[in-house]
Amino acid sequence: MAKKPQINEADYVVVGAGSAGAAAAGRLAESGASVILLEAGGNDDRYLVRKPGMVGPMHQVPQFKKSVSWDYYTVPQPHARNRKLPQPRGKVLGGSSSINGMLWVRGNRANYDAWAAEGCEGWDADSVNDVYRRIEDFEDGANDYRGAGGPVKVTRHGAPTEASAQFIQATSDTLGVKVLDDYNGASQEGVGWFQQSVADATRYSSSRSYLFGKERENLHVQTRVHVARVVIEAGRATGVEVIDAGGQRRTIRAGREVILSAGVFGSAQILMLSGIGPAAHLAQHGIEMVADLPVGDNLHDHMFVPTTWIMPNAKHRGIPTYFARGLAKEVLKPGTSFLANGVFEVTGFVRTSQATDVPDLQIHVLPWAYPSPNQDAPIRHTVDRRSALTVMSTLIYPKSRGTLRLASADPTAAPLIDFNYLADPADRKTLIEGVEIIREIMWSAAFGGNVKGELHPGPAITGESLEEELTNRATTVYHGVGSCRMGVDERAVVDPQLRVRGVEGLRVADASIMPSIIGGNTNAPSIMIGDRAAELALRG
Repeated sequence: MAKKPQINEADYVVVGAGSAGAAAAGRLAESGASVILLEAGGNDDRYLVRKPGMVGPMHQVPQFKKSVSWDYYTVPQPHARNRKLPQPRGKVLGGSSSINGMLWVRGNRANYDAWAAEGCEGWDADSVNDVYRRIEDFEDGANDYRGAGGPVKVTRHGAPTEASAQFIQATSDTLGVKVLDDYNGASQEGVGWFQQSVADATRYSSSRSYLFGKERENLHVQTRVHVARVVIEAGRATGVEVIDAGGQRRTIRAGREVILSAGVFGSAQILMLSGIGPAAHLAQHGIEMVADLPVGDNLHDHMFVPTTWIMPNAKHRGIPTYFARGLAKEVLKPGTSFLANGVFEVTGFVRTSQATDVPDLQIHVLPWAYPSPNQDAPIRHTVDRRSALTVMSTLIYPKSRGTLRLASADPTAAPLIDFNYLADPADRKTLIEGVEIIREIMWSAAFGGNVKGELHPGPAITGESLEEELTNRATTVYHGVGSCRMGVDERAVVDPQLRVRGVEGLRVADASIMPSIIGGNTNAPSIMIGDRAAELALRG
């Protein structure tokens, strides 16, 4: 992007150039308003970030991970052996959409109708469908549910393995569910190929979709700028105080509004540093209260349990030499190696015995072995180098709730992230049943004998030992939501127009506003929220 002179005032100041923030800023700039978009990280326009298949190294190679991510971990989780689970978040333009698995999942239509039923008018399934249709450029074209010509290109996985194809058939045969052509359409229940925000061997992050190639004189992107707090004068947000890369502080003014899109952790942290949050907690850190709101409550996340199966037709994707050959092939002839697609190939939405009106278990399929037993701090896992298929049974409607709190009043200090994972026994029960369902699928005749054995957690881990092993293997899908809950009651931080209660000129637009998590991966909904926020802001 062309470098512009630094300015310190605009109609809108958007904090965070991630999944939601880049979308909000891009849409606002389209209207002709002046916009300053602030990002604590750097540019994501790098070859290894743009390549879809590089998502693994971004999360596993320490130097790479630290260059593109807030390398956060939770506080010790008491119901999971006091483990500290990783919580990486993108620290580049595009935010987490620049480091994620690129899985394009809207969630179940019932999720949005549930938001509306709780008083969040305008967030029902039909209303958000209109937003999704305008942001998508789906490979099949437009219909009643899908969009064409939007900024985010969406395709199906272009080169799946034979093992994954067999998994689709085995799941349909074993569970009696449909093989879906489009789980983002009228019905989600069933199994099919993952859709991805990828096209032409390129990651379509929110920055690529909304910022790059759309140069506007009225959009000013400032990178390596850390927001310390929102400036609030006489009950109105008038700008933000920032810390530049050199440690200098300055104030950036917003003529109309400040929009926080710093993510489920960053937006809540900035609100509390600005005096908006639980009164007692702010007092502990010597922060003057502006609005006593339940900021940081309602924190929750998806969890999965990886099961890994030895399968020769998974193409040796876990072997370093295979990866190196793929990278060399991609450099010489772009789009011809497995690096041209995301790493996940198949998803399914199925029911456990705990399900009510919608599927409560999501399945992720990855054609290589997953680190065993986990990726916690300190890093101590091993990765098997044989050809393998990893199948993840994923809890998509957790009952456990946690908190996000300040560690100190220092804006550069990492917050205290406590999801309280597995606190509710129902969450553990669903995950255990999910593992049992995956085992049933994997020994199906549809695999034709290609499954050679269960590598992890291992066939001997059953019954009570599986329940115990769950606390060591269950981990996050990096889908944290809810810390700035949207609603119409006293539990809400923002109203259905995303305005912070009790403060004028301030909105929050990212996954933190979700009252309850959607049934599926959260990146597409985050981009939708950012796009919708611009629409709401322009209405006034």
